[in-house]
Amino acid sequence: MINEFRPGQIWLDTEDNPINAHGGGILHHEGIYYWYGECRPEGPSNLDARIGVSCYKSADLLNWENLGVALFVVHDDPSHPLTSGCKIERPKVLFNAATKTFVMWWHHDLKGWGHAGAYAGVAVADRPEGPFSFIEILKPCGRMARDCTLFQDTDGVASFIYASDDNANLCIHRLGDDYRKPTNIVMQAFPGRFMEAPCVFKHDGRYFFLGSDCTGWTPNEARSASAPTIFGPWKELGNPGLGEGADTTWGGQSTFVLPVAGKPGAFIFMADIWKPENLAGSRHVWLPLFFKKSPAGFIRPHVRWFERWTLSIFDQPESLR
Repeated sequence: MINEFRPGQIWLDTEDNPINAHGGGILHHEGIYYWYGECRPEGPSNLDARIGVSCYKSADLLNWENLGVALFVVHDDPSHPLTSGCKIERPKVLFNAATKTFVMWWHHDLKGWGHAGAYAGVAVADRPEGPFSFIEILKPCGRMARDCTLFQDTDGVASFIYASDDNANLCIHRLGDDYRKPTNIVMQAFPGRFMEAPCVFKHDGRYFFLGSDCTGWTPNEARSASAPTIFGPWKELGNPGLGEGADTTWGGQSTFVLPVAGKPGAFIFMADIWKPENLAGSRHVWLPLFFKKSPAGFIRPHVRWFERWTLSIFDQPESLR
C-alpha cells in the first residue's frame, strides 16, 4: 500500500506496474476517482498513439487499480481517425448527469499529419471505465484545437478549453447540453500569449487558470490567471510556483488541477515530467496547491515542492505548510 505522494518518483499501481496515464485528468464519480491518460508503449519513437487511453480508479488518490484501456486505437482500418499512429493527447472525461453518460474529449491528429490537423476528438461511454465509443473528430467552429482540458461548472455547464491558432490563442468553448458538441458560444483568452497545457478550476466563486509556455518537451515556468467568470476578463497572475525549481515547474508541465473531495479549498496540481525518448517512462508530479492573497489584493494559487506529502497537509495551519 502506498501511503504518501512522492512527486517525480516511479508511481506503481496496485499490481506493482508503473502508472501509464500521461497528459491526463481525473473524474470523481460516486465516491471514486478515475484517472484517464495517454497509455504509452515502452521504447523510443512512440510519440504517436499505439494503444489508446488508459483508466485507473482509486478511493484514496494514492493506490490506483488499472482498469485497462478505456479508448482503444484502431488496428484494422487505416482509414479510421483512430488508426494506430494517430495522436491522442490530453484526454479528459466528464459525467453528464442528464444523459447518464461519460464524455471524453482530447486533442487529436490524423496519422502522418504531425500537429497540422489539430482536431478535437469525442467519445462516450455508459461506465466510467468504458469502453468509450468513438463519436467524431472536429474543429470547434472551424478552429484548430491542440492542448486541451474540460471544465464542468457547479451548474453543470461544461466548457472545452484548448490552444488554437498555432497555439497563439486560448479558446474557451461552451459545450451543448449533452457535452458532445460545441456551441457557438466561444471566447478567445490570452490573445497572442502562446499558452499550452491548460488547467481550469474554480475556488470560492472565482475561476483560475494554470498553464505553460510553448517550449516543446523542454520544461518552462508555469503561468496562472484568474477571472470572475469562465469567459473572463482573465488577469494573469504570474508563475504560481514557489521556491527552487519553480522556474522550470520542477521539470514538469501542467496537466490538471484536481479538487479533493470532502476538503473544500483543497486542490492538487498535476504535471508530467516528459521523457520523449520513452514516453511510457514519463513521471507524474502531484503537489498540493494553496491560495494566498497578493500585496495587490488578488487571490493567487501557489504550488511548492514537497519530496513527500499526504492529504493531511490541507488540514495544517497555513504557517506550517
